[in-house]
Amino acid sequence: MKKIYHLGTCTTSQAIIKETGIAQKGFEMQDIKVEKITPAQLEAMQKMAGSYEALFSRRALKYKELGLKDKQLTEKDYRHYILEEYTFLKRPVVIINQSIFIGSEKKTVEALKKAVL
Repeated sequence: MKKIYHLGTCTTSQAIIKETGIAQKGFEMQDIKVEKITPAQLEAMQKMAGSYEALFSRRALKYKELGLKDKQLTEKDYRHYILEEYTFLKRPVVIINQSIFIGSEKKTVEALKKAVL
């Protein structure tokens, strides 16, 4: 399986897609704003990542808007918010066979580049 969950309007996601050449390497690309993440897709990501929290973005504007930074969130909460609002998924999420790469941290992008080669 070679798939990327991204946001077409996110400049960071687009830069990573361009930098790694994923678009030309046969990856299935899912723009999460256009095609929502299904519960089954999120569960599969969670099994690979180890937790829903690992997939959750605290950078989303709604994180502060909804006052979530002041709450103790559970795994159930993380799952709920990611399914409810696409901006809560840390982007991009790239799956290559049994490996998952989450987010845009430099070390994650470097590991992704090596895996894509």
